Amino acid sequence: MRIVRYDDGSSVRIAALTDEEYVYALDAPDFMTIVRESQEQGMTTLSAVQRMIAQAPPIQHGLNGLKLLPPIDAPEVWAAGVTYERSKEARNMESNGGGIHREMTFYDKVYNADRPELFMKSTAARTVGPNDAVYLRSDSRWHVPESELALVLDSTGTIVGYTIGNDMSCRDIEGENPLYLPQAKIWRNSCAIGPAIRLAETVSDPYALRMACRIFRSGHMEVEETGSTAQLKRKLDELVQYLVRDNVIFDGTVLLTGTCIVPPDSFTLASGDRIEISIDGIGTLVNTALSV
Repeated sequence: MRIVRYDDGSSVRIAALTDEEYVYALDAPDFMTIVRESQEQGMTTLSAVQRMIAQAPPIQHGLNGLKLLPPIDAPEVWAAGVTYERSKEARNMESNGGGIHREMTFYDKVYNADRPELFMKSTAARTVGPNDAVYLRSDSRWHVPESELALVLDSTGTIVGYTIGNDMSCRDIEGENPLYLPQAKIWRNSCAIGPAIRLAETVSDPYALRMACRIFRSGHMEVEETGSTAQLKRKLDELVQYLVRDNVIFDGTVLLTGTCIVPPDSFTLASGDRIEISIDGIGTLVNTALSV
């Protein structure tokens, strides 16, 4: 069971999307309201959603007829870095001017450290959804999308759902100096999430999700890379435990968990490129890169 958020032309609504691809409008203002009310009633979110759609007819035009929005209006989006070996290798390469490093770097150290790398990625105003444009930073010449499993959290840090995140990154800015990380990661429309939230209780093993990233330019596929959350070095609960430590977490906070998919080092996004990020059981997040 998945949850989508959409604009029906007069208001913002949410709907349940079944595994059979039937869509049912939900009588609730947002996903986190369903989560809170189901907790108060001592039931799972899945049970609450199933009860809400039991006697309702599906939306006739289905998912393709909806103008999808980010599946949750996340007050904050956080991100974890260097959680996959592929990410560590890419960070080492870009910070070494494209050469092969031989000495241990801080990326090696954080990959093996007890404490993970966590940073603020976005806010609701900077986050876009399915089919929206992600922007290319004007002072960067090396842009890439980062395909990530994203956790949807309640205010206690409980994982209540999973979605897809596109953590847009400027590899040249971060490679120049690690202290430039916020500028390499945060700008207008630099984060996309969607297309749906998979209810946490319906994911039997979050460490067995296949991921793919495809990038098209003028209709031709320029990049196709795949990976799996099985390659994740850290446990999801471990990342959440560090995020909530001495911190205030708001209902609907999203945590991106890092990437195992990095486009070839010779590749950079161009304006007009179509980015497709897929994760098993969640869907495909589609965005277009635009120069501004």
